[in-house]
Amino acid sequence: MEQNTAKPGINWYPGHMTKAKRAMLEDIKLIDLVIEIVDARIPVSSRNPDIDQMAAGKARLIILNKADLADEARNAEWVGYFTEKGAHVLKTDSRNKANMKAVSAVIADACKEKKERDRRRGIINRPVRAMVAGIPNVGKSTFINSFAGRSCAKTGNKPGVTKGKQWIRLNKDVELLDTPGILWPKLDDAAVGTHLAFIGSINDNIIDMTELAGELALFLSQKYPQALAKRYGEINARDKESVLEGIAKSRGCLMKGGELDYNKAAAVLMEDFRSGKLGRITIESADEYEDKGEKVCD
Repeated sequence: MEQNTAKPGINWYPGHMTKAKRAMLEDIKLIDLVIEIVDARIPVSSRNPDIDQMAAGKARLIILNKADLADEARNAEWVGYFTEKGAHVLKTDSRNKANMKAVSAVIADACKEKKERDRRRGIINRPVRAMVAGIPNVGKSTFINSFAGRSCAKTGNKPGVTKGKQWIRLNKDVELLDTPGILWPKLDDAAVGTHLAFIGSINDNIIDMTELAGELALFLSQKYPQALAKRYGEINARDKESVLEGIAKSRGCLMKGGELDYNKAAAVLMEDFRSGKLGRITIESADEYEDKGEKVCD
């Protein structure tokens, strides 16, 4: 196996995303608050850096979605990290509607200055207009449906399910503008591309899944060896090939003739990680980004 899985130069930017970005630049003029959905397992890699530029001067709320799949200690670190950079932050599992009550309170807090400006101008009862944005497959549509309490946005487990914008009136206080998932045109950072591929934000059909699983196996053997042992038994984790070999033996992944099927073992590992069967795992840690000048809000 070679080291790189998602190599620099991967280009996955469907035409509808280019159109959506142009529309977003126009729509953001009408917006009071930008709600950005990120995956709690890769909070930096699952952010679109374009959003910071487009949302300059707007109130910001970052939702650490799928927090139930992420390491709880890391969740707390990321909340502190983004809060220090000027954003309101909330960790959540959008599939659990009970978690949505906290969202309204955070929106009210994020937009209290806007409400006060409206009051001074004699404007009363105008709802907060919020744009929901995020890259593909971070759970944006599920968040919207849970927050609204009804099925307003299309959902799916494939990137790019949402292909057009729509306004959603939640109540007298909040209107949401849904937008298609936006991914930057070119993945110049190999680590970012790999992390996005781990969670399924890049189409699996353009990725060598065995190579990708090998990279994940190597990370887990170094950072979460107990998760591998609990799921697959004791594995000699000297390198990524040996981890996949151990998984293949544990799960009986065999080809005709009894030879180990590494491709099947890779599929097992990726599914177990993405579904949370390996336990709560976070790929990125906040302290790795403290000195990198990661920008969130102006």
